[in-house]
Amino acid sequence: MAIGSKELASIELDTFEDERLVDELKKAKEELFNLRFQSATGQLESHGRLRAVKRDIARIYTVIRERELGIRATPAPVEVAAKADKKTKAKKEAAPAATEAAETEEAN
Repeated sequence: MAIGSKELASIELDTFEDERLVDELKKAKEELFNLRFQSATGQLESHGRLRAVKRDIARIYTVIRERELGIRATPAPVEVAAKADKKTKAKKEAAPAATEAAETEEAN
């Protein structure tokens, strides 16, 4: 995922855990520092990138603050969701076998 792009929408930020949000914030701040340095030395090619990164930083701060206030829900851990998917897959795999056994019993 690139910082300062259309991919970093607030809807996508909702799916990130707090640790990942902090990591993304650090990356964005580093990028902003580098862009400001390039601007000061006259090496910056895309001035619009400064604006995009600043907006991303503000967007991340907003999501973090809304979670602190309880306005925005914190996502469930990814590991729990992965375990739930495994359970549903196991049930789906067991279901066809059960229906075949039931059909065999009805035929006899």
